[in-house]
Formats: sequence, C-alpha cells, structure tokens
Amino acid sequence: MLRPDAAFRAGAAAFDAVALPTGGAGQGDFAALMRDVKQDVTNFIENGGGDSDAVMGLDAAARAYLARQGMVPVAADPVSAAGQPDGLPVDGRAFLDAIAPLAAETGRRLGVSPEILAAQAALESGWGQRPIRQSDGRDTHNLFGLKAGGAWQGDSASIATTEYEGGAKLTRTERFRSYANPGEAFRDFGRLLLDNPRYQGALNTGGDVAAYARGLARGGYATDPQYGAKLARIAARLQSGE
Repeated sequence: MLRPDAAFRAGAAAFDAVALPTGGAGQGDFAALMRDVKQDVTNFIENGGGDSDAVMGLDAAARAYLARQGMVPVAADPVSAAGQPDGLPVDGRAFLDAIAPLAAETGRRLGVSPEILAAQAALESGWGQRPIRQSDGRDTHNLFGLKAGGAWQGDSASIATTEYEGGAKLTRTERFRSYANPGEAFRDFGRLLLDNPRYQGALNTGGDVAAYARGLARGGYATDPQYGAKLARIAARLQSGE
C-alpha cells in the first residue's frame, strides 16, 4: 500500500535536492540517466503514486529510490521465480511463456511486435494475477480489458473499474467481455483492431511501442492518461530481454 500524498510531496522535494553531475568523462551519460530517473519519480508522484502497474512500469533505479523514501514497498522491486531481480514479477515469465504463441500469431495479423502485445496483456491483467472474474469466480480470460458494448453477443462480467474523465479518477461498474480461453481473447482483440477504423494508426507499427500507443490513444482505447507510458515501460523490458 502506498503512503499518503504528503509523503509523496516530501519525497518530491527530497529528489529535487539531488544534484546532477556535470562535466568529466562519463558524467554526461550518468547525468542523462539521473534525469530519466528523476522524470520517472516526478511523474509517479504527480499522479498520486498510481497502482501496482505504475510501480511495475518504473525504471529499477526509480523504484529503488522510491522504496528508500518509503513511498513504495521494497518488494515492489520484482524478482523472478528463482529469486533474482529480472524486471518481472514472480511468475511473470510463466505468464509470458503461456501467451507467447498467441502474441506471436496476433502480432503477425496486426503487424505489431509480439512483445508489445504481451506487455499489453500483462498491463491489463496484472501479469495474469488480477483477472476479471465472473460473480461465481470463473476467469473471463479477458486479457485486454475489452468492455462488452451493446453489439457484444458473448458472455460478460460486471465489475467495478477505474476510469478517467477530465483527469479525474472515477470508479464505476462496467460490463466486460468473457471468453472461454486466452486464445479467444487474443483473437477478439485482433479483430477489434483490424475491423475498427479508429485503431488503424496502431496497425503495422512493428516494434515501435510509442507509435502503437499513440494509435490506441487516438482511437480512445483507454481513459488512463498514463496508459501509453505504462505500456511503453513494460514493453521496453520485454524487448530488451530483461
């Protein structure tokens, strides 16, 4: 659990006091790294800390700084099943291995890197650990957070979800699509992007996660103003093989 806003403001002031090195061999690269970390921390604080996905999306150095300030749990720096830091939560690699063939198949259809689609599924489902469930506890396998609009003919589940309107965070109950298995979720997601003109900008973006995220944003895929940034951070880890 994150600490109150007062702690975030105090942490922001503390970080502003950190002097960035200038001049000297190798100092430029370090200064650039520190500026990136500072921006990560500043964005995190300005957005009220966010949820566990926001913590996961942070650079390791930014997470370590926030943990030292008591703003995120030390355990937020994820470890692999073997207990070694690797940029993924426990069981994260098992989740990625399970959806890898589906991400590859859908990626070929969309012209998008499988790592980006896997990152999106991880972001939407909490690495498979926070699935949308039916009232009886059954998993909906909704890996992309797709809502069940009026035209949806399949099964659905109603849950409380967070939306953003005019920058304000709201909680409301929405209906989400329900699938028999993850394969159905990937295929339905692929059809959505291929058939809906609103998302044409996300197609054939290859490994360019920024272009893909912009295409989704233009189509109104998510209301979270930080959605693209969260997706980009996770995708960058997967693309780098961390």
